[in-house]
Amino acid sequence: MAASSATPCLTRPEATAIAQAFLPPSRFGNRYNYYYVRSKLASDPLYDGICAMLQHSRAPLLDLGCGLGLLAHALRQKGIALPYRGVDNDAGKIASARQAAGRRALDAVEFAHIDLATQLPDHCGSVALLDVLQFLPPVAQSRLLDAAIGMLAPGAVLLLRTGLDDGSWRARTTRAVDRFSRWTRWMNAGPRRYPDPDDLRARFAAAGLSAEFSPLFGRTPFNNWRIVAKHA
Repeated sequence: MAASSATPCLTRPEATAIAQAFLPPSRFGNRYNYYYVRSKLASDPLYDGICAMLQHSRAPLLDLGCGLGLLAHALRQKGIALPYRGVDNDAGKIASARQAAGRRALDAVEFAHIDLATQLPDHCGSVALLDVLQFLPPVAQSRLLDAAIGMLAPGAVLLLRTGLDDGSWRARTTRAVDRFSRWTRWMNAGPRRYPDPDDLRARFAAAGLSAEFSPLFGRTPFNNWRIVAKHA
C-alpha cells in the first residue's frame, strides 16, 4: 500500500460554490445539506482524489451509491466532462441530487433511484463505488464487486473508497462513526463488514485487474482508502 495520505481537498471557494446549489428555496428553509456539503467537500480528500484518477478519461462513469451526487459536481468543477450517472437507494438524496444538478446546469449528468440490493443498471465504462462496500454483507459485497468488474470497458477504471479491516485505530473510529450515522438516520444502512485488503487483491487478480491502494485519510481520523483497479 502507498504510504502517503497527503491528497488535497477541494478549496473552500470550490466547496462553497457547489454547496450553494443545495440551499433551500426559502431563506427560512432547512440549510443542513448546504452546511454538510460545504464542510464535506472542504475536509474530505475523496473528491479531489477520485477526480485525479479521471482527469484524462472519457469513458462514461456510473456512480453506485452516489448519495447527493457530489462527485458529479466535483468532476465538473475540475473541468472533467465525462458522462456521469449516479444511482442510489435513498430516494430523498436522489431528489436533492437532481435539484442541485439542475441549479448548476450540469451537462451529461443524470440520477436514478435504484435499490442496488435487487437491481443494477446496464453500463459499460468506468464505475465508482465510494463508501458503499462496508454497508453490505459479504455475499452482497462479492456480488456488487463482480457486477462492477463486469461493467468495465477497455481502458476504464473501477474506483473504490472504503474503510479496510486492518485492525488499526482508524478502522475502529470509522466503524463507530458509520454506526452513529446510521443511528442519526443520515445513512439508511449501518456498517456490515469492512473489506479485507488481501481478499480484494485476490479478487482483482482473479479478474485480470491490477489494483493500487492509496490512503485517503486527509484531515480526518477515518481509515479510508482509494482503490483503483483496471485491466492489466
